[in-house]
This record gives sequence, C-alpha cells and structure tokens, in this order.
Amino acid sequence: MTAIRDTGVLRHSRLLGVGAYRPEQSVPNEVVAERTGLDPGWIERRSGIRSRRYASAAETLPVMAVSAADKALAAAGVAPDELDVVVVATITSMEQMPAAAVEVAHRLGATRAAAFDISAACAGFCHALALAGDLVRLGRAEHVLVIGAERMTDILDHSDRDTAFLFADGAGAVVVGPSREPGIGPVVWNADGSRNAALKMSAPWHDGTGERPAEQPVITMSGWKVYRWATTELVPATQRMLDLAGVTVDQLDAFIPHQANMLITDHVVEQLGLPEHTAVARDIVHSGNSSAASIPLAMDELLSSGKAPSGGLALLVGFGAGLVYAGQVVRLP
Repeated sequence: MTAIRDTGVLRHSRLLGVGAYRPEQSVPNEVVAERTGLDPGWIERRSGIRSRRYASAAETLPVMAVSAADKALAAAGVAPDELDVVVVATITSMEQMPAAAVEVAHRLGATRAAAFDISAACAGFCHALALAGDLVRLGRAEHVLVIGAERMTDILDHSDRDTAFLFADGAGAVVVGPSREPGIGPVVWNADGSRNAALKMSAPWHDGTGERPAEQPVITMSGWKVYRWATTELVPATQRMLDLAGVTVDQLDAFIPHQANMLITDHVVEQLGLPEHTAVARDIVHSGNSSAASIPLAMDELLSSGKAPSGGLALLVGFGAGLVYAGQVVRLP
C-alpha cells in the first residue's frame, strides 16, 4: 500500500503582530437608554459599558477586517503575498457564501492564501487562533492571518432591553508565524448545546421549506443564564489552560477575556487570584461587546496603552453562543 507523504514538521508558533479597527461612531449609554427605557447608570453597573462603537454603512465587515489586518501585517513585518491562510472569525457576514475571508484576502492582495470563515460566536477568535497556531507548528503554513470582525448591530434589536446595551461593532487581527520558542499554548475548548437557548438568534433565516420569518431574525439572550454558566465554567477552564501551558497565575502579564460583561471578568479575576501586576483587559468600557472581535481589540488596547508588555504572557478566553468557550495562553506580539 502506498503511504501518503506527510511533510509536516513540528516547530513553534507565536503572534507576530496585532491590529485593530474601531468604527468612528461612539454611542453613549444615554442614546441606548432613550431607545430601551433603561437607566444609563444601570447599564454601566450591569455591564461595565459607558459607550460602544457602531459601524456606519461605509464601514462594512470586509472594510473593517482589512483595516485591522493591514495594521497587524505592518506590525508583524509580513507582506500580504507572504500569507498562506486568512481566517475570519465572524457571525455577522450577511452573505451565506462566499466566506468573508475570501473577499478580505482579495482586498489585501493575499493572492496565494487559502481563505475561510469560522463561526464560533464570541469564542471564534480563540478557535481560529488555535487552528492558526497548529498550522504553523506543523509546517502547513508559514504565516496565518487571524481576524475577528463583527457588525453586531446588523443582527440587533435596538429596542430590546436584554441585548441592545451590550453589543457593538469592530475588527481586530493578529498574524501568526514561526517561532524559536513556544508562543501559543494548547487550546482548551468545549461546546454545551444543551444550553443553546440562552444565547441565539430569534429565528432561522427560513424554516427549511423556504418559508422566511416575517421579521428579520435578531440576537436574543437570557443574561442570567449566560452569566451563571460563564461564572461556573470559565474558572476551571482557564485554570486548565494555564496548567497545559505550564504557566502559573503569578507569571501572567495580562488577562484578556472576551469583553462580554465586566461582572464576568471581575468574577474570573477574583476566583483565579490574579496578582496586581497582571493587566486585565477592560476594553468593554468604551467598545462594548463586539463578539469575535473583542479579544484582539482588547489586546491591541493593552499593548498600545502600555498596560501590558510586548512579549508578555497573556491568558485569552472567549465564550458565547452555543454555549461554547475556547482559550489559550499566548506570548503577546
């Protein structure tokens, strides 16, 4: 029997550069309060959010993704034609096909890259990062571009008191490439479909027969169910991420969770016992919850502000609809 030739060789991978795009329009709590009847102060106490970014008609998903990618590529010193793979984590591409990544790769000039999307909601970026790291480690790719890009406002009921104050738009990107030392730890991930009703779309685009709902489906959420699940599952999951990477809590320079809710972040920080020197991403205050874009956006903010050091160790964890989570320890660009 003829054997299949395997050219993969084990090596290490790491993040080489990060970039972000934040829509121009900043929407304060007072505007959301007018639409929902909620108190602006309650919104901040409940979520940690003071304002969030909304994309304009011109700030399309590919436009935001390309802008973030351009910055990540420049920071990494990698040209678009050096990319082997482009992965976009998103749940808000309004076209069933082709993948948003295909257009992003074309606009970038990544002419020899494979391109595809990943749908894992707010954990999508960490899912994509896990795949990218392994592609480089196995020698299947030299450079992989990972983008989290969302226009959550396209699937949002702006009068819904459960969701309207949380979600926002934006894009963030990282370039993954080879490294002499380990730079991306083992992924820990899980999916619990028994809880999918806690965070989902109000209806499918059609019922399988071609019949479409009278109104466009929008995101719906039972906030207390998501909070209870997250505060129960994330602490043991993040501890396992640290254990598999061989990193202790005291060695972390940064903690970058999905920017879902400040109350969830604070709970995990307390339960993990993060030391004072560990920078905690709180980009949600002015960016809101941008689903798959939130972790790279928060990473960019920590690095650009000097709150976290270049080359430092960071724990990433994303979680959301499914209900799913994924995360890993990384060395920052």
